[in-house]
Amino acid sequence: MPVAPSSDQPSLIFVNRYFWPDRSATSQILSDVAFHLAESGLRVKIVASRLSYEGDEGPYKAREVHRGVEIHRVATPGFGRGTVVGRVVDYLGFYVTSFLAVARLARRGDVVVAKTDPPVLSWPIGIAAGLSGARRANWLQDLYPEVAVAFGMVREDGLVTRMVRRLRNASLIRADCNIAIGNRMADLLRREGVPDNRIAVIPNMTDDAAIVPVAAADNPLRVEWGYREDQLVVGYSGNLGRAHEIDTMLGAAEQLQQEGRRDIRFLFVGGGFLREALDQQIVARSLTNIDLRPYQPREHLHLSLTVPDVHWVSLLPALEGLIVPSKFYGAAASGRPVIFIGSAAGELGDVIPESDGGAIVAVGDSAVLAATLRDYADDPARRSAHGRNARALVENRFTRAQVLQKWECLARRLLAADT
Repeated sequence: MPVAPSSDQPSLIFVNRYFWPDRSATSQILSDVAFHLAESGLRVKIVASRLSYEGDEGPYKAREVHRGVEIHRVATPGFGRGTVVGRVVDYLGFYVTSFLAVARLARRGDVVVAKTDPPVLSWPIGIAAGLSGARRANWLQDLYPEVAVAFGMVREDGLVTRMVRRLRNASLIRADCNIAIGNRMADLLRREGVPDNRIAVIPNMTDDAAIVPVAAADNPLRVEWGYREDQLVVGYSGNLGRAHEIDTMLGAAEQLQQEGRRDIRFLFVGGGFLREALDQQIVARSLTNIDLRPYQPREHLHLSLTVPDVHWVSLLPALEGLIVPSKFYGAAASGRPVIFIGSAAGELGDVIPESDGGAIVAVGDSAVLAATLRDYADDPARRSAHGRNARALVENRFTRAQVLQKWECLARRLLAADT
């Protein structure tokens, strides 16, 4: 049983817009790490917004302690994700209030860890930590402005892009540690001038103890949602954002419907930027083989992730090295094959073929996706073997215990750097 941290013990201070009980991916990943570190005897503080990602909860308490983590929530604008102007105002508001919170909370000997929501948070938080004499670390879930360039939101050679990249790079180079979530992201950091001894690679994770393979016949949620055992359910779970792609899946669904493959159905569970476009395309293409469900509570994920027989995840090739689809880990843990729609030269383009736990389909190649799904529907033994391989991949490389141990080792090393 770890000893409770003393009041004079150095703190780990994580900064991110969202934290428990918010349901967003960045919140859940951070919450898992923070609670584990606190339960391991480290002193952990959080600086987050009082608002929720989906806007359907909150405002949360400004100050509370949960599972040993000291949570400090700051006031921020709440214009939401509907417009670019609204996003920018929300970002600027959190930059200011989180800067002030870190400047107030951080002390010499502390370690301040900035995540990447909002983008380029490493810059203002790095300054606040430096003024307080604390060490600085950055936990990179994505890399801006490169992501914005890939989305076509800003120009590669534009003044704003060059300024933001310069500020971002300066904050990363000056940090004591930068945590990348994939090897290609780490390679990009090196190309931007970040010293190799200031880069650590720690992948995201899933709760592999809670999310375990469940047979279709034993899943009450699959029955409740009306799927038969002899149907192939092709699932997507989580946020469907700008970084993802839906046309390949829609083309395959249209082709399979035209072929009369009523045994193959598509299930989308979640929300996100592309959800409206998905709804519109389902109507425009008269697709009757796609079912839509809202986000499921985290305590039900072990059931909702095992409703599908096959999962698919996607990432636009231009975003390789900038983002890693963290939903892959939960999909693989469910013991189902995972089809990655994206670049074969990407992070998952390596992992999935090596494990023989699914398939890679190029963006736009709906015919190959449809053929892959036909094969899985017609060959349950092969599908089951690929599912077992996907689960084995998680157990060998991406278990919750393995990832949390890496975080604990890194946290203790950073906290002990001056002792």
